[in-house]
Amino acid sequence: MTLAGSPAWADQPVRLPLAGGPQERPMTHDFPQKGSMILQRTRPPLLETPMEVFDRGVFTPNDQFYVRWHWAVIPTSVDAGAFRLAVRGHVNQVLSLSIGDLLKMPRVELAAVNQCSGNSRGFFSPRVPGAQWAHGAMGNARWTGVLLRDVLDRAGVRPGAVQVRFNGLDEPVVPDAPDFRKSLDVEHARDGEVMIAFAMNGEQLPLLNGFPLRLIVPGWYSTYWVKMLSDIEVLDRADDNYWMATAYTIPDTPHANITPGQTGVKMVPISRMVPRSFFTNVTDGAALPAGAGAAIRGIAFGGDAGVAKVELSMDDGRTWQPATLDEDYGKYSFRRWQTNIPQLTEGPHSLMVRCTNLSGDVQTAMPNWNNSGFMRNVVETIHITAT
Repeated sequence: MTLAGSPAWADQPVRLPLAGGPQERPMTHDFPQKGSMILQRTRPPLLETPMEVFDRGVFTPNDQFYVRWHWAVIPTSVDAGAFRLAVRGHVNQVLSLSIGDLLKMPRVELAAVNQCSGNSRGFFSPRVPGAQWAHGAMGNARWTGVLLRDVLDRAGVRPGAVQVRFNGLDEPVVPDAPDFRKSLDVEHARDGEVMIAFAMNGEQLPLLNGFPLRLIVPGWYSTYWVKMLSDIEVLDRADDNYWMATAYTIPDTPHANITPGQTGVKMVPISRMVPRSFFTNVTDGAALPAGAGAAIRGIAFGGDAGVAKVELSMDDGRTWQPATLDEDYGKYSFRRWQTNIPQLTEGPHSLMVRCTNLSGDVQTAMPNWNNSGFMRNVVETIHITAT
């Protein structure tokens, strides 16, 4: 695949209700294979999905699926015919697999949410460094590919293997910067769910979303979902590279929560996602007709488990009413929800939504805080006015 095109230029802005600002972001439609997106950064490309996209369906279209890269040196073309996936390290047989080799293997499909660890970072208060995402650094797709376990079994994992490390075709901008590599424990890598995908939503992966191959780690944050996957290395030791030992670590506390300025906290690698829910057809500050009811809808996901229930509150969380859940596409997928609210009296109102997953984990009443702006899953609240 080759991508041609001029540099992406921003067009009309969008307003985002971010606590730390800036609240206005440019929109762009000039990135190859991408439609209208919120522009967070051009190098490396960070493109956010507008919230209204999530109201159109449970699966996020490829051309508006968010984009997040760590390094700016990203191939602008990949020769699929010449491409090879290396499997090496603590294995019985080193492999060099073509796309054709993978296409001959048993095929699997899974619906799963891909979410940046820093999704919603722009709402952290006090403000923290990093991309000031609103809620659109996430997406849900049907991923098609092969099980990582089948590829590892083909190479033969030797006794004593501890972790499996993954690398892609992107490169650091300077020679001494750490190459982006992520690892999973060997038992997790072989759990029968982790995949190597070559398609999303029935089409080949867009280049900016990882063409030709992407690792899929369902239920875990997208830092592990290595794009342009080209190298799999089985390790006989724990991986201590920068992106595992230093970056993408969180406080080892409930909800990864600390007090701003707190020090001396044990840090551990981020891993499993937590439940979240969102409004998609009504926004903060919206005006609705007084004296009439309204249909309210949105999306939810359970993180590393399926959605058990979604509830709505109109009295600041004192009471909760269940919403109706739409079709279940699997425990790692978005789940659409809907409800009808009663006639609204004139004046201001607040709406709150929360998700509980099948493990019993529920969104928190108070927002968490940590230095990286990771793992937000507070109950989302919007304020509306009936006129």
